[in-house]
Amino acid sequence: MTGMLKTSLALLLFLLISGLYGQKNTNDGYIPPADPLAQQKLEQWRDLKFGIIMHWGLYSQLGVVESWGLCSEDQGFQDRGGINYTDYKNMYFGQIAKFNPTSFCPEKWADAAWNAGMRYVIFTTKHHDGFCMFDTKQTDFRITSEQCPFHINPKANVTKYIFDAFRTKGFMTGAYFSKPDWHSPLYWTPLLATPDRNCNYDVKKYPDRWKDYQNYTFNQIQELTTGYGRLDILWLDGGWVRPDSTINDEVRSWGYTIPAWEQDINIPRIATMARQNQPGILIVDRTVHGPYEDYRTPEQSVPDSILPYPFETCMTMTANWGYIRNAEYKPAESIIQTLIDVVSKGGNLLLNVAPTPEGTFEDTALARLNEIGRWMAINGEAIYSSRPWITFKQGDNIRFTRSKDSTYLYVFAFDRPDNILPLPASGLKRPCKVTLLGSDLHIKSEIREGVFTLIIPESLLKDCRYPTKFIPVFRISLR
Repeated sequence: MTGMLKTSLALLLFLLISGLYGQKNTNDGYIPPADPLAQQKLEQWRDLKFGIIMHWGLYSQLGVVESWGLCSEDQGFQDRGGINYTDYKNMYFGQIAKFNPTSFCPEKWADAAWNAGMRYVIFTTKHHDGFCMFDTKQTDFRITSEQCPFHINPKANVTKYIFDAFRTKGFMTGAYFSKPDWHSPLYWTPLLATPDRNCNYDVKKYPDRWKDYQNYTFNQIQELTTGYGRLDILWLDGGWVRPDSTINDEVRSWGYTIPAWEQDINIPRIATMARQNQPGILIVDRTVHGPYEDYRTPEQSVPDSILPYPFETCMTMTANWGYIRNAEYKPAESIIQTLIDVVSKGGNLLLNVAPTPEGTFEDTALARLNEIGRWMAINGEAIYSSRPWITFKQGDNIRFTRSKDSTYLYVFAFDRPDNILPLPASGLKRPCKVTLLGSDLHIKSEIREGVFTLIIPESLLKDCRYPTKFIPVFRISLR
């Protein structure tokens, strides 16, 4: 135990747990779903806590940062290797003739994710580049097109087989879908330049073209919600495509170039159709606060406090969303700490794993998932179906969750304690039953001068014989 943990770890233990998620609007504009089936599914989703997202497409073939090299505003963000913009765009779109992931086996992906403790999946059916990883009838720019060598593979409609494989394992399934489409001439007309990520024509001047794009988007989402089995989540990306009425200071702070014309894709129409096709489906119109953002999705960041609404931190296993050659993977312990930190604040963690151009997970990714799974197999009860406690942490090295029924308090020790773990008693007026998850040892607790103290037995300390390689979890009975 570090000196920090040897000293007092101030913690207020209360028996009365307040509810964090009511059905009333919060003062930051969150609006919970009105549909009772969606409310029920949202509660189920909150219990799952840990999900996987996979960014996979033409950008994987190139080993570049998703679609962003196509966006001229991001010249500094995306290195095009000295290729001029027009040549790069032609080269990028030309990857359709080379994309041939012959080692694709979604069952192996599902097995690895399930064994890691993940319980829901989001798959990128279409990123901003417009390349469709499903058998859409709206465009030939798809993996099942005759232009793509993989179209002859029995599993060419990869979205279908991914959803089937994960659903069979018991996952909740969700479709990532980009509202902007940089390949579609209805969004980026070839008659004009493409100065930034936005639609490159004035939709007020050409309303029929924009209407066609709205229908194009509607039709693709209708395909996804009718031809791919049960779908639980519609995860919409590309937050700059939004009604003007939703542009606020948060949006302006991103530094996005907001065009003179509105890019309203008509989400109410899409949501109505999606819920007719998939009753109770969660709609996640990312960053567009209002009735179609059933939960929020902070990207590559963890909130500083417990949030009064459902949220999901979406984060990468490496530094990138798409496959990058020789990428450096985060250590398993770091990922688990992030999971704990997110869950202690009431959220879910959606962890990105980037498949290779061949359709596999890299060995390092599999090794990380395996390590995470070993920890989750012992400590999962402190993660799944948990809710935040009155406070989420003590210092830098202690986090807390509670069981949904407030029977148990869970204490996560990022640093292993030596002989005592002092926690100020407050609401606990007597010693409680304390166990170490993964062990049959009972941990003695005492009240010492008003401090609730855990006494770590010598048999556990000897040779550091904790049940997991890192981050032990103590369960305190509150009743």
